[in-house]
Amino acid sequence: MAQTNVNIRMDENTKREFDLFCNEIGLSVSSVFNMFAKTVVREHRIPFEIKTEMPNSVTIAAIEAAEKGEDVYGPFDSVESLMEALNA
Repeated sequence: MAQTNVNIRMDENTKREFDLFCNEIGLSVSSVFNMFAKTVVREHRIPFEIKTEMPNSVTIAAIEAAEKGEDVYGPFDSVESLMEALNA
């Protein structure tokens, strides 16, 4: 199969660290990018989780409380009872 070149831009620190990583695992940068591209094509998805910024401390505390069943209200029988709880 014919080969082609792909140019990408990244900051110098990331490139240096990526080169070091590739060398540590015994692969070239080109091989790693080819593996990434082939996985994307085969699976029709980015092969890793893409996340947004972590929630702040207030949100984290609320999630942890909810997982423990704390500070959880309801179920509610009506919109009115829900609104009363929300406004309390």
